[in-house]
Amino acid sequence: MKVQILDLAWFKSSYSGGNNGESCVEVAATSAAVRVRDSKDIGLPQLVLSPEAWAGFVGFARHGG
Repeated sequence: MKVQILDLAWFKSSYSGGNNGESCVEVAATSAAVRVRDSKDIGLPQLVLSPEAWAGFVGFARHGG
């Protein structure tokens, strides 16, 4: 079953801030991919990562690289 982009549940980063919360990164995860977008312009291209690549990125960012 192919996931429609409109059906994704997007979550804003709890670390995004400024500009009344308008400067945010949003993430939507499925078992097949993790999508990242800019909430200021959701029509822009999205970054699409494998769940493994996303986990690696989050681990790297969490521990300060």
